[in-house]
Amino acid sequence: MAANRRPTLADVAREVGVSAKTVSRVLNEDGPASARTREQVLAAVAKLGFQPNLMARNIRVGGPDTTIGLVVPDLGNPFFGAVAGGIEDVVRARGLTLLMGSSADEPARERGLTDTFLARRISILMVIPSVGSDHSHLRSHRSTGLPVVFVDRPGAGLTTDSVVSSNLAGAHEGVAHLIAHGHRRIGFVGDLPTNLYTRRERLAGYRSALAEAGLAHDRALVVNAHDQRAASVCTSRLLESASPPTALFAGNNIVALGVVAELARIRRKDVAVVAFDDVPLAEALEPALTVVAQDPEEIGRKAADTALARLDGDRSRARTITVPTRLIVRGSGELTAP
Repeated sequence: MAANRRPTLADVAREVGVSAKTVSRVLNEDGPASARTREQVLAAVAKLGFQPNLMARNIRVGGPDTTIGLVVPDLGNPFFGAVAGGIEDVVRARGLTLLMGSSADEPARERGLTDTFLARRISILMVIPSVGSDHSHLRSHRSTGLPVVFVDRPGAGLTTDSVVSSNLAGAHEGVAHLIAHGHRRIGFVGDLPTNLYTRRERLAGYRSALAEAGLAHDRALVVNAHDQRAASVCTSRLLESASPPTALFAGNNIVALGVVAELARIRRKDVAVVAFDDVPLAEALEPALTVVAQDPEEIGRKAADTALARLDGDRSRARTITVPTRLIVRGSGELTAP
């Protein structure tokens, strides 16, 4: 066998002096083989470093692969990494392997990834949907028993299970916290696109807190950014306006980094900030960052539990599971209005 070639089933068979079919029977435990033959085959497998092609075997026998496909918008966002970690914590005990790919929040790329996962005959499909995606093409797969779970955001065109955060209630709590500290002009720095589910829900929470306090919704205080740099620019524009806010509500972790970076750049420690999502080193900032924290690990665990229940035969109606948020008070959200 060439040194640079991966060992095959035929190589194992030649090493033992039996047929490839006999080796296959031993490895798959799907036919008779003597104890002596089994021992020789397993020894040859170990000696040659042979790795069975599980995907090929599962396609051949018509069974699912032992993998889970997860589509996320951004592999670099720590929130989605934590969600994946929560999923993996649960499925590892079932002998399932998590495969993950990034859609870059593009519907066409998301569709390509899901098609690739489906071609592998995955056991479970999980998707954090891109804005504008149509998931109706998954209906036939779901109808034949494939568990499909939407995570963080609901999908479109397919009725199936979803696991989301309490976005509206969490944003309401964060903005109400700022109002309780005397702020009446509160800026909202949200994500893009504006029809993103999480952005819509958090803006609704922002508006509901203002309405509850009898404060008018001023559209001039609502800006949007999809990355840290743009969030910094939006923060600067808000604070330089004729009637600037005394407090800011950041709509996600990436936006929050842009907000605090701009406040640090212009040396403004008098502007109160509450962020939706926790961020790394939030306690090391000055002042430390008050956040409405999601629980991405629990979102992942709930999604995995739901999918495994479906895999085990749960045929109840599709449901949406909401994971609560919690306000973490650290200092930035407790600065009182001038």
